[in-house]
Amino acid sequence: MADASDSDFRPWIAASADVAVLVAFVLIGRRTHHEDAGLDGFLRVWWPFAAGLAIAWVVTRLHSRPLEFGRATAAWLVTVAVGLVLRIVVEGRELKIAFAVVTLVFVGIGMLGWRGVVRTVRARRVGASTPGE
Repeated sequence: MADASDSDFRPWIAASADVAVLVAFVLIGRRTHHEDAGLDGFLRVWWPFAAGLAIAWVVTRLHSRPLEFGRATAAWLVTVAVGLVLRIVVEGRELKIAFAVVTLVFVGIGMLGWRGVVRTVRARRVGASTPGE
C-alpha cells in the first residue's frame, strides 16, 4: 500500500537511481565475464534495458508514486521483459535462461531494494518525530 509521503519523492531521483541499477548491472556483468570495458560494448548491453526502463516508467506511471512497491514491481518486470526482447530481436542475441534469471534477480533487488531502504529511512524519521513515543 502506498504511503502519502510516496508522492512527494522526486521522480528524477528515483529515475536516476533506477538508471544507476542498470549501469551497475552492466558494469558488474561485463567485468565478471571479462568483456571489453569500452563504451560501445557497454552501450550495446545497456540500451535495451534502459529503453525497457523508460517504457516501464510510462506504462506504470511510476513518476506519480516513485516509491510505491506495486508500481515499482511492475516497472521492474516490464524493464526486464522489454530489455530481453530488444536484446534478442534488435541485437540478435539468443535467449539464455541463466542471463534472464540473473537479470531478473539483479534488477529486481536493485530497483526494489533502494526503494525499501528509502521507505524504511523515511518511516523511521516520521516515527522519530512523532511526539509522545
